[in-house]
Amino acid sequence: MGVTAHGVTHPGPRASNEDAFLIDMSGGVFVVADGMGGHNAGEVASGLAVESIRTFVADEDHPTADALEEAVRAANRHILDTAARRPECAGMGTTVAVALLTPTGAILSSVGDSRIYRMRQGRLTQLTQDDSWIAKLQSEGVALTQSEIERHPMRHVLTDVVGTRADLAPHAEEHPFDPGDMLLLCSDGLHGALRQDLIEELLSADGSVSAVTEALVSTAVANGATDNVTAVVLRRSA
Repeated sequence: MGVTAHGVTHPGPRASNEDAFLIDMSGGVFVVADGMGGHNAGEVASGLAVESIRTFVADEDHPTADALEEAVRAANRHILDTAARRPECAGMGTTVAVALLTPTGAILSSVGDSRIYRMRQGRLTQLTQDDSWIAKLQSEGVALTQSEIERHPMRHVLTDVVGTRADLAPHAEEHPFDPGDMLLLCSDGLHGALRQDLIEELLSADGSVSAVTEALVSTAVANGATDNVTAVVLRRSA
């Protein structure tokens, strides 16, 4: 496939890290998950989501958008079932951002506010849409400045996560992933601490995929990230 990838996670200012990530080169599947819930249940939820998606995709012969959507639904069921059996995990959930590689592109899906960006010829584009109160307002035509978003009382409220309701309806679609392109999967701890132009600058830097990924996470932490910080970067060989 001519793809290199690297992942980094950091607890940021938190005592524990409830983020999880997956790099499965043989299966062509990559995941970032940001868990939430008391008594470390967020860590349980993100771990279950990553493992469930990896297992489901491994059983598929050909990568399709329908298969990825079903993989996310399977993760949702797994978390709900676990929470029903373990009272200490009641109410846990997780965001997910998933990339499933195809011969020419990448099938992407996200739930919550973990994101996927594509870097192409020095330009960064967000390919996924947040499931958040702010994103809902913006989709309804409410214009918000960056300053207004940062001060908004609902800025951290998500409208959808994996593992909290049985009728989750994830969406997946394929995007081109051409030679020379990069993909960034990240939790909100990263994109909440770094402006898009700074993410673009860091992804444009010379160096290995591992060096770029390490720089993204360390810069987010240095910039005052308020949550766990996780990034997975993929580069398709030119």
